[in-house]
Amino acid sequence: MMTVSSAATTPRLRFAPSPTGYLHVGGARTALFNWLYAKHFGGVFLLRIEDTDKARSTDESERAIFNGLEWLGLNWDEEVVHQGANLERHQRDAQALLDAGAAYRCFCTAAELDERRKEADSRKEAFKYDRRCDRLSADEVERRVAAGEPHVIRMRAPDTDVEWNDLVHDRIAFPGKDIDDFVILRSDGTPIYNLAVVSDDIAMRVTVVMRGDDHISNTPKQILIYRALGAELPTFAHLPMIHGLDGKKLSKRHGATAVGDYQHLGLIPGAMLNFLALLGWSPGGDREVMTMEEMIELFSVDGLQRKAAIFDPKKLEWMNGQHLSVISLEELEPRVTPAIIAAGLADVKTLEDRREWYRSLLDLLRVRARTIDDIVRQAIPYFADQIEYDADAVAKYWKDPSEARSILSATKDALAAGPWDSISLESALRTLADTRGVAAGKIFQPLRVALTGLTVSPGIFEMLMIMGRDLALHRLDTAIAKLA
Repeated sequence: MMTVSSAATTPRLRFAPSPTGYLHVGGARTALFNWLYAKHFGGVFLLRIEDTDKARSTDESERAIFNGLEWLGLNWDEEVVHQGANLERHQRDAQALLDAGAAYRCFCTAAELDERRKEADSRKEAFKYDRRCDRLSADEVERRVAAGEPHVIRMRAPDTDVEWNDLVHDRIAFPGKDIDDFVILRSDGTPIYNLAVVSDDIAMRVTVVMRGDDHISNTPKQILIYRALGAELPTFAHLPMIHGLDGKKLSKRHGATAVGDYQHLGLIPGAMLNFLALLGWSPGGDREVMTMEEMIELFSVDGLQRKAAIFDPKKLEWMNGQHLSVISLEELEPRVTPAIIAAGLADVKTLEDRREWYRSLLDLLRVRARTIDDIVRQAIPYFADQIEYDADAVAKYWKDPSEARSILSATKDALAAGPWDSISLESALRTLADTRGVAAGKIFQPLRVALTGLTVSPGIFEMLMIMGRDLALHRLDTAIAKLA
């Protein structure tokens, strides 16, 4: 059985992405779970950039990872580690494994291995390295190394099972006979993933390795390296994969999969974090909407789930709407303002000069919004000189132009005649409805279209108050002229 880190040890967890693309939502979920574990148990969250694949690693991808984590608020506690900078240590550890007799040099060429692999296929057998280089004499190995003959270093797999207690899956065991003598160092002296990861995790004093369950097959190999290096094993936790609604592994065919995409689709980080947390973890009961502070408090390994998580974009949008409705205006305002300005609705000075009114508008609009873009769309009638009338709204509530014009003319007269406060405005419109012998909705709905061009908006009296007398009466004049 594996030995886990002492309970008295400060938990140290890491997120280790490769800078070969954007920060995928699956990677962000892994980072979040590591971060929550570290924060809940008073631990340390580390970031390691696994940039050993120089051909595919880019500065742009690295920046995207940093930007995504910073937008989510998943800040790391120590200096970023770059795996590519640790080549000498990786090579020293490979030599230590050779010296300990846990690994050996293999001089078989790629062509020779390919030929043996084809022979195994022809016999319908799984290919497994036959250890012929492990049977070379020490003198023969020394001679071939001295001659500069290319070779790799292979880890010698055991005959016994390799097992561990996983925080998510409980006991996992791999038969030793199924583990091949795997390469740990290439012929050019660069490390294979399993060696580099273990070497770095030991150096970073990582105590909990939490990652996707697509890494389960790597874990027995890494355990063998830990043991051969005489290092204490971390605790392993393998998180379920994330699938789309079709039950297949999440990919671009399911829509946006980069964290940065959602940032630009009008989502706020608190909602994204809340949604990601529920992809493979449950706080218990039916609880869904949580702040980051609540997630830290509630997080436990008992809530980690084994079954694949389902990424539902509609659920994410709903979650974002829930968070938009409850976050403070201090947090909401700086997230919406750049979008308002980018849409050309107002400039910074206008919003600063009318800040109290602007904050009241945001408070009104966010209740019916699911994204920041929704708020911007709803805000258009309160800023624009002219508005467009939704065709469905016109067809439904102005289907008789003459009747609609009559109602709006009477509405304008009723609103203009009295003071501009919510009680007076409501009294004026309900009195108008009674006078005309119609339900109040017959007045409110044509008015809503005149004011916003839409069928849905905040409450009519709240909207009139925020819009103000001048703009509201101007909207009515424009609508009446359009219907004439």
